[in-house]
Amino acid sequence: MSRRGYDVAVAQQNPVSLASTPLTCTVDGNVNDQAGNMIVDFVRGIAPTRPAPLIVAIDGPSGAGKSSLAPLVAARLSASVIPLDDFFSGEIPGARWDTWSPAERATHVVDWQRVRSEVLVPLIAGRRARWHPFDFSAGPRPDGSYTTAREWRECDATPVVLLEGAYSGRPELSDVVDLAILVDAPLAVRHVRLRGRESVEFLHDWHARWDAVEAHYFANVSPPSRFDLVVSTTPSAASSQRSAG
Repeated sequence: MSRRGYDVAVAQQNPVSLASTPLTCTVDGNVNDQAGNMIVDFVRGIAPTRPAPLIVAIDGPSGAGKSSLAPLVAARLSASVIPLDDFFSGEIPGARWDTWSPAERATHVVDWQRVRSEVLVPLIAGRRARWHPFDFSAGPRPDGSYTTAREWRECDATPVVLLEGAYSGRPELSDVVDLAILVDAPLAVRHVRLRGRESVEFLHDWHARWDAVEAHYFANVSPPSRFDLVVSTTPSAASSQRSAG
C-alpha cells in the first residue's frame, strides 16, 4: 500500500516491510511490551524510506488495547499521539444517531475532515497542529449532543505521529496516513476490558449504539486486508490456563 509516496521497493527489501497482504502477529496475553516491540520494529523498518513525519494510524475495535499500547510505542519512538476521540462528532444530536444505520453512523462517527485539516496536513507541512477536542466531561446538552472544549490542544511535528483510535485507518485519510496498524482481540476479551473501565449503565447504551457500527466498519470499510500490520492480542491456550488458575 503506497501512501504519500514512500519507496515501496526499499521497504520490501527490509525484513519488516509492507506487503500486498498485511503482516499478522499474535501476542501471548494482553497488550504489553511484546506487542509494542512488534509495532516499533515495524515502524522503524519503514521510517527511513520516507521523509518525516511518518503518520501511523493505530486502529482497532473498542477494548482491543490501542490506548494502552500507543503510549508505549510513542515512548520508544519519541512520537506524538493524537487521540482520535478528540474528533468524535459530538455535535450530532443523540436522536439522529439512532435513526441512522450502522453504515451511516460509521461514516459520521468522527470528523475526519477536521482531522485532516487541523492536524495531519499542518503536521506533514512541519507546522504546529491546533484543535478543540471533543469534551465528554462537560456532559450532554438537552438534545444529546456534546460541545468541544474551549481550550486549544496543540501538537508539534515529531518524526513519528501516532493517530490513535477506532476509525483512524478509514479510507478518507489513506492519502495522509503512511502506515495503518490494526490492534485486535476477541470480542469476549474486549468486553471484559471495557467492563473494567466503564459503568454497566454506560456500556449498555454504548453497546446498543456502537457495536454494530464497529462490526460494519471492520468488516466492510476497513477490513484487516486494508492494514499494513495486524497485531492480535489473543491469549494463547497456555496463558488462558494460567489465568483460569
